[in-house]
Amino acid sequence: MANVVFDFCKKETIFVISLILAVISCFFVKPTINYLDYINWDTIILLFAIMLIVEVLKNLAIFEILVRKLLVKISNTRGLVLILVFICFFSSIFITNDVSLIIFVPFAILALKKLDRTDLIIPTVSLQTIAANVGCMVLPIGAPHNIVMYTVSHIPFISFFMLLLPYILVSVVFLMVMLLFIPKDKITLPKFKNIEVEHDSFFKRVFLGVDYYLLLTFIALFVLIGNLENISYFNELFKTWISGNEVLWGIVASQVISNVPAAMLLSGFSTNYNAIIIGINIGGLGTLIASMANLISFKILVKEFNSFKVRYLGVFTLLNVVLLVILVVVYVLI
Repeated sequence: MANVVFDFCKKETIFVISLILAVISCFFVKPTINYLDYINWDTIILLFAIMLIVEVLKNLAIFEILVRKLLVKISNTRGLVLILVFICFFSSIFITNDVSLIIFVPFAILALKKLDRTDLIIPTVSLQTIAANVGCMVLPIGAPHNIVMYTVSHIPFISFFMLLLPYILVSVVFLMVMLLFIPKDKITLPKFKNIEVEHDSFFKRVFLGVDYYLLLTFIALFVLIGNLENISYFNELFKTWISGNEVLWGIVASQVISNVPAAMLLSGFSTNYNAIIIGINIGGLGTLIASMANLISFKILVKEFNSFKVRYLGVFTLLNVVLLVILVVVYVLI
């Protein structure tokens, strides 16, 4: 029994930690029916629906067909990774960073597995995640935290874009530089077998393929965040320190509670919306929890390659922290 619990905790580490923190927070805020209001059910339902769609595409071998078409047209590994990374950047502008990663991280993993280049999966998924978090800055509709700030601040569309443009440009340069470290090896296509689609128990396999622990992780984090907002100590802390330090608090708060709730929290204590927008967008880089999108990539990768967990966290965190520091310097210089 102990081994079963240990194995589960090892496999679902983020969910277990989120659940423990949520339970601890319940000792400070008495559980009531109001807990249900903490949870952004639109987000949960949307994620569930998208994961179902992705599972349908996988089971119908749509990803397999598209991956084969892509591999035929690409000549080397660096070109392939570049496309996989920037498809996340551009798609996140219109379909949000979360949705972009749910669709294209599995696509990237499949493509690299087909080439027997699993050694490139960790840097590719890390850069895909950064690209999605940067691409979502282009339009206010690119991510939930920007949707929140756009509706609260009433900042004109163009002004919103121009505010974040320097950070987008610097981040794109960073991605291009990082891609230079990807080996430019010639792609050797394996001999593909005929594609066969199994129709038996199709719907069962689709629903079983959904990562329900990811949804539960989001719910646990919503409960934790909701309770933190209702603990007077944190309220007083924010009232005292936020004014005049919105960018700093946007970055710090995002690292702990992610940038969506950070946006909601900070906008309730300050009207310096420009600074909050900069802070929460830069703050989406850094820790695994800084952006919900980061968690999505991590969970998808670990589901396929659990043994990559520690190495991925190392590479992902290093790249994110380096870019975070660079963007903070850009803010100071501006």
